[in-house]
Amino acid sequence: MDATRAGKGCGSCKNLVAEVVLWFCGGEVEEDPSIHYYVPGVPLTKPQLIAAAREQGLKSVSSVFKALTGGLEDAASKPALASLLATIWNSEYEDERDARFINDRVHGNIQKDGTFSVIPEMPGGVCTPDELKRIAEVAVKYEVPLVKLTGGQRIDLLGIPKDRLPAVWSELGMPAGSAWGKWYRTCKSCVGTDYCRFGLGDSMGLAYKIERRFRGIDSPAKLKLAAAGCPRNCSEALIKDVGFVAIGDGKWEIYIGGAGGSLVRKGDLMCTVDSEEAAIAYGGRFMQFYRENAKWRERTYDFVARIGIERIRAVIVEDCEGLGAALDAAMQASVDAAYDPWKEATAPKTVNQFASAISAAEA
Repeated sequence: MDATRAGKGCGSCKNLVAEVVLWFCGGEVEEDPSIHYYVPGVPLTKPQLIAAAREQGLKSVSSVFKALTGGLEDAASKPALASLLATIWNSEYEDERDARFINDRVHGNIQKDGTFSVIPEMPGGVCTPDELKRIAEVAVKYEVPLVKLTGGQRIDLLGIPKDRLPAVWSELGMPAGSAWGKWYRTCKSCVGTDYCRFGLGDSMGLAYKIERRFRGIDSPAKLKLAAAGCPRNCSEALIKDVGFVAIGDGKWEIYIGGAGGSLVRKGDLMCTVDSEEAAIAYGGRFMQFYRENAKWRERTYDFVARIGIERIRAVIVEDCEGLGAALDAAMQASVDAAYDPWKEATAPKTVNQFASAISAAEA
């Protein structure tokens, strides 16, 4: 992959690349031991790295390198370490912005022309007429080149220069949609019981609660959720990282490890619960288990296949390993520490956080 760049783009063909190498070598392939490390720059597995960080009180990326590699830093390891430390320490995590991708530093997806996209939060795809009006007014005022509906039922303003991001956020007056990195992204929803003739559960209401609870949560890879008001699955809940499907009488099925991208995978049924509260609790417990045990950039569909649905059910639903309370507490700590990063519009983390890369002479 390093030699040919195969698998270095979106990453969807990595498994195929591995199969090609195995076939060409007749199955005799020497694996680099470093692939078992959480990050290439620190020779420890993820459990070992978590233990070392907790035991030694390592709350910043630079402190990890200082304590565990003799001060030798590895730029490729920094984003993964930043995400892991944020998961471990929550509000105590010491944020060093040079450890993050540009997307995470300015809270927007960078585009190929160097501009950024802005996606405000719309829980379950719902917004008020006033919010819709504000989005339109901002798009007109700042001459936004493209306004697009996303696959997550939100509105994307594309083509915003970096130095205009704070003003756009302030005038929108809406929370960030966390659409730029390895985070909880959104919870898609169908109409549910309010208007749909087939609705068996309040999918919009559940999606709203899910979005409010988990927004701003760091993750090894992006997390896309959905709530469907009936098994007709209009919100595509069966192919999401976590999907909630109403089956009547207040019950919800919870599916995990679904995918609808280049790899299409129906999620595995983890459990059936009797209330929205239980659905949110078990969904959150699974996400925390995933956050603590997944490889960096490993989506839930690979994680579930690797760990196995039987063990996941045993840990999450049956609590056979006695981890349930700890996972719930860890998720709650992350929820308590989450904040709206778009508030940095008025309180930037660094002096040049939103400075344009183009000098006045070049403009």
